[in-house]
Amino acid sequence: MRLVTVPDPAWVDRLHAMGAVGGLTVRHWDLSAEPPDSGIGFVVPMMGHPERFPRLATLPRLEVVQVVTAGFDHVLSHLPPGVTLCNAAGVHDAATAEFAVALVLASLRGIPEFVAAQQRAAWVPLRTWPALAGRRVLVVGYGRIGHAVAARLAPFEVRLTAVARGARGGDGIVDRVHGVDELPGLLPEQDVVVLLTPLAESTRGLVDAAFLAALPDGALVVNVARGAVVDTDALLAETASGRLRAALDVHAVEPLPTAHALWRTPGVLVTPHVGGAGDTFEPRMLALLHEQLTRYAAGAPLLNVVRAGH
Repeated sequence: MRLVTVPDPAWVDRLHAMGAVGGLTVRHWDLSAEPPDSGIGFVVPMMGHPERFPRLATLPRLEVVQVVTAGFDHVLSHLPPGVTLCNAAGVHDAATAEFAVALVLASLRGIPEFVAAQQRAAWVPLRTWPALAGRRVLVVGYGRIGHAVAARLAPFEVRLTAVARGARGGDGIVDRVHGVDELPGLLPEQDVVVLLTPLAESTRGLVDAAFLAALPDGALVVNVARGAVVDTDALLAETASGRLRAALDVHAVEPLPTAHALWRTPGVLVTPHVGGAGDTFEPRMLALLHEQLTRYAAGAPLLNVVRAGH
């Protein structure tokens, strides 16, 4: 009997309720302790605990790691040779896209300032906040989630531009997708930049001092990608001066230290990496996992393979 582990004990029952996957035994293991069996072949790690990932190297029969996030950079360095890695592409699209739009709207319309005023019981009327309608919005990282963000922004009457690793044709939401090499010419024309690019060596520090300096005064930078995509010191310099605003759900160090300047910089909205944490996550993740286990049991090709084992 081939052994699969999942990070939530309730998932064992829910997967069985969706229909037993023949030839597999599903058990709970969140990597917080030593593995319950040396024969584990398929592991779903707990989200948010990369310090537990070294235990993957102790599994001699490990074949597949299925992460529950779209990003997978956090597990690559812990992945034993020959092990296939799959991500959760599609699971977080709706929740992350909704949250990105919420950050854009909240930041543009001054919601953090109004919340702070409410804490003081202060009535702060009549300031002209920028509307989203008519804004020029650049989506950097135009994969599934980037497409979902653009689809939700389009009804707000924005002018959308999309950037991906390589240029390609349009999709009905944008006329065309620009290549990342075109960024320098696009940045001066943007009011809002939404970052959705995966973290790789080519994107680490992509949003640096030169990137930020190219944006017009008053532009908003929204990061729902990975913290290391942004040079935090460069962003702090631009936001502390009041020239740019930022809404950041991801950070180079998480949790963000309590003494970090981002907490207290005017015009910066900080959230604790919760963009994908909607109540759509569990049913969508379980549906993906059941399909993956059905394929794994049958020896069929897996979905969302981001690193093939062989």
